Amino acid sequence: MDLAVKTREKFGKNLKALRREGLIPAELYGRGFENAHLAIDGKEFKKVFEESGESTIINLLIDKDSPRFAGEAGSRPALVHDIQKDFLTDEIIHIDFHQVRMDEKIKAHVPLEFKGEAPAVKEFGGVLNKTISEIEVEALPGNLPRHFEVDISGLKELDQSFYVSDLKVPKGVEILVEPKTVIATVTPPAEEKVEEAPVDVTVVKVEAEEKVAERAKEKTATESKENK
Repeated sequence: MDLAVKTREKFGKNLKALRREGLIPAELYGRGFENAHLAIDGKEFKKVFEESGESTIINLLIDKDSPRFAGEAGSRPALVHDIQKDFLTDEIIHIDFHQVRMDEKIKAHVPLEFKGEAPAVKEFGGVLNKTISEIEVEALPGNLPRHFEVDISGLKELDQSFYVSDLKVPKGVEILVEPKTVIATVTPPAEEKVEEAPVDVTVVKVEAEEKVAERAKEKTATESKENK
């Protein structure tokens, strides 16, 4: 997956002007590589990122005529390491790329994609609880899967779970999470609590007063008999 980029000369306060041009400032770094300050077309990046995510290699194509260019022009394989967004507009304001060596294994977090419908939810009213949303793996950059598919259609009973060991893992990919780790479970529906009718305080008070009056009447009658 390719993405055309240019190196940039604008820094600091001048980044606002860069963003007004529809460009996103970015940094490219990696072990053994020279850092590069980049400018990327915002619309193009969004298109590529929708398909790649954070676990698919993006080939950054640096124009040889870019200003302040250092190093050889051409493709730089990289992963999206971090994306910063404006907390008000949710627009992307900065991107960090991590350049990788295609012949060296790396660790990455691969997202989970849930598919299907759990019969235990539909038939028994169970609740599907998802406990994790990504899996850490180690692999050569070219072998990294974009996502792992979690097919929950096999969860037919209450308290049944889908484990890491149930994932279909491509060749060349090592899972760095315990196989017995639970990804999702169908739990029984919560029991409905029967609400007790509220106590009428007025009635209780009247009943208490009646009992007090009754005891007083009995006491008076007893004392009258004793005095005779």
